Amino acid sequence: MIEAIMETESLARSLREHSLVKGLSDGHVDFLSGCTKNIRIPAGRFVFREGAAADELYLVRSGKIALEVHDGARGAVILETIGGDDALGWAAINPPYRWSIDARAIEPTLLFAINGTCLRQKLDADHTFGYAFTRRLMNEIHERLERARLQALDVYRV
Repeated sequence: MIEAIMETESLARSLREHSLVKGLSDGHVDFLSGCTKNIRIPAGRFVFREGAAADELYLVRSGKIALEVHDGARGAVILETIGGDDALGWAAINPPYRWSIDARAIEPTLLFAINGTCLRQKLDADHTFGYAFTRRLMNEIHERLERARLQALDVYRV
């Protein structure tokens, strides 16, 4: 069961510590925290499944998540394992808002879950915030693609 958790510390204060949010203005972090909740995912549980509606963007606070695809012959194939300070689920802000992979917690994991509809509305409402947040997200996407490229080079090395 995915469980929403309450903490005594301020959500905005803990959100500020994540690399995707670091450097945003206090006002922008407060703006973003209005869309955000803390959740805990037990080991073995799926954060999301391929084909389902992509309704949240996730920022990993702690734990590890396997990003998987399924091959009929081999079953689940782990493409990458991500952990603390990574982000996943940018399909929540990119049409058609559907997951293209599975994400499964491989150890107990704490996440910030940012509601996709709320986030899209905030990105549209405040273009300064939208630019700053999207720029940070693009850095995350670039790093993920670079890791995938290096992994592919290693796999196909002759």
